[in-house]
Amino acid sequence: MKALLAWYFVAVWGSGYVATKLGLQYAAPFTFLSLRFTFGLLCLLPVVFLWKPRWPVTRAEWGHLAVAGLLMHAVQLGGSHYAQYLGMSAGVSALVISCQPLLTALLANKLLGEKLQRGQWLGVFVGLAGVILVVWHKIDVREVGAASLGCTLVALSAVTAATLYQKVFSPHADLKAATAVQFAVSLAVLAPLALAVEGFHVRWAWELFAAIAFLVIGASILGVMALYWLLRHGAASRVTSMMYLPPVFAVALELAMFGVQPTGLMIAGMLLACAGVAMTVWAPR
Repeated sequence: MKALLAWYFVAVWGSGYVATKLGLQYAAPFTFLSLRFTFGLLCLLPVVFLWKPRWPVTRAEWGHLAVAGLLMHAVQLGGSHYAQYLGMSAGVSALVISCQPLLTALLANKLLGEKLQRGQWLGVFVGLAGVILVVWHKIDVREVGAASLGCTLVALSAVTAATLYQKVFSPHADLKAATAVQFAVSLAVLAPLALAVEGFHVRWAWELFAAIAFLVIGASILGVMALYWLLRHGAASRVTSMMYLPPVFAVALELAMFGVQPTGLMIAGMLLACAGVAMTVWAPR
């Protein structure tokens, strides 16, 4: 079960890079995310009515879900999407976000007392080295501006904080209820920004609908639920090491779709990234 969910998360998160790039051609970041979360709430309505979720009871429980949702959805996605919108190359963006397993391992060690063995720490660095090799051909520092780099660092901080916050403060929350609450608070924050900053301008096209449908159902609902379930049943540092694999999957998908021949450096990077994740998730008896 864990292995299937882990590979599903990797596949859908990696494919999300391609879907996001497509969707941002038709709507600016805040507008695109507002449409995404509106569609997400519409998808969740029948689920909530047919399979009654266990809603939070106390004000603190509601607040913890809202904070985790704002970090994971509004801040993380808003930051990463806006960095792409400002022209940051996919390689630089993937490289910065892929520092999350290292940052999570450091914070989990200090704050949660999660201990990694030497081989697992080595795996964290091996995985990061693998991602660097995979995206090396996409790294263009000329396209890195202060604003786009700042947005990406905000996204990195937010997804790391959301991962640890959800694990500490909402470890047993009903995942259906959590998703509905987090979509709602993210929409409440992003929609006014989309209207004030971007004028909520949209170029309607079937490609936009396809990107939103895939990202909502595949990534924001099922993908994030899979991540939270894995966090509930494993250490945060080992689970987040999977974040090394989505950029690898995205590059492999791009190669398959556009027929680009992989270089020896990319193949070596893919193998290194997989080896790093394997070393990190291995729990010695």
